[in-house]
Formats: sequence, C-alpha cells, structure tokens
Amino acid sequence: MDVRDSGRVTSAVPPPRTQAADAAEADAEPETRAQRSGRRSIAVALLFGAVGAALALLASRQTWAKGTASVAGGELPLSATGSDVTGVPAALAIVGLAALVAVFAVRKAGRMLVSLLLALSGAGTVAAALLAANDSGALDEKAAEASGDTAATIGDLSHTAWPYAAAAAGALILLAGLLALTYGRSWPAMSGRYERDGAPRPRKAPPKVDPDRPEDLWKALDRGEDPTREA
Repeated sequence: MDVRDSGRVTSAVPPPRTQAADAAEADAEPETRAQRSGRRSIAVALLFGAVGAALALLASRQTWAKGTASVAGGELPLSATGSDVTGVPAALAIVGLAALVAVFAVRKAGRMLVSLLLALSGAGTVAAALLAANDSGALDEKAAEASGDTAATIGDLSHTAWPYAAAAAGALILLAGLLALTYGRSWPAMSGRYERDGAPRPRKAPPKVDPDRPEDLWKALDRGEDPTREA
C-alpha cells in the first residue's frame, strides 16, 4: 500500500534487510559485551585497589598486640600498633595505590609490568600481615625498655584481628592486580591530545572578509581585525 502526500509517494512497507546489515549487527553484539566487561573490570579493579590500600593503611595504625611487662611497681600494660610490628603492609599499600593509578598512564608492556607490580604489592601485604599476626618482637622490645632489663619479655600476650584485616586488604589489592593483568590490555589510557611537545603551533589564517557582506565586516571587527586590510 502506498501513501501519497503532497505529490510524493512513500512506501509503508519497510525496506528488506540485507545479509550485510544482519552480519554487521551480529558482529556488533560481542563488541558491546566486551566493552561492558571492560568497564566492569575497571570499576571493580579501582574499587578493590582503593579500598584495599585504604584498609591496609588504616589497619597499620591500629593495635595488633597487647601484653604486660613486669616493672618495679608491678605490671605495666603495653600495646603495639601494626606499624610497630611491621611497616611492610603500609609501604606496600602505598606502592599498590601508585601502581593502580599508573596502570592508566602507560600502555602495552608497561601496563603489564605495572599490573604485575600491583599484584605483587597485594601478595606481599598478605604475606607480611599473616607473618606478623602472632609476632611478639615489638612488645618484647617495649617490655625490655620499660623494665630496664634487656632480657625481659612480654607477658599475657594477646593479639587483635587487625593483622587479618590488613591481610584482607592485601587480598583486595592482589585481586585488583589480577584484574589489571587479565583485562588491562583493553582498558583506556590517559589521552595525550592535551600534551604539548614544545613545537610551535601554526596559527590559523583568518577567514577571508568579503567587503560586500556587512556581517563579515562586523565579525572581523569583533575578532580585532582590520576589515579594510588587504590579504
């Protein structure tokens, strides 16, 4: 059925689909899924890396171990924070956070190396936190200093859950690094179009002014040009 309007004839039947259009649409669907997967992996990696680094730094400032030292006046309660026990988790958290940002500043092989550094930072944080979970060295040093006896050790030793929180933080950083290693090649990089190489930029020639067109004369005056100047 045809519809006539103002002398023009338009068909109410849609044009038949070609095999090329069907193939293009079929090819576009996997690409869309890949883009969605890439966006999700970026969001998850950023979330895991940032939360892991923040949690590791927070855990390092909390009390990891408690105990008492025998002094002349009786028992002196002592405590040790994560940074007293080991400074490795906090240091690796900072390294991991820097690597997480640097992932988007480099490309190709450089991105893989930075992603590997991110993963190793997380693995190192986990190992350091678990090894220090039952450590008493920091409290023994404090007990010896408080009692004046270099052979003194801490008594009634107990540990908190903060070392395991630091280990969990390292696991998040490790997962962020593994995501970067797996999907990092498809992630976008920082645009370099705003970077200047120091070379002078050629100035665009001003548009030609037609003296017979008043609007061109006004535009030239707005640009601070002399419309009467001959090119």
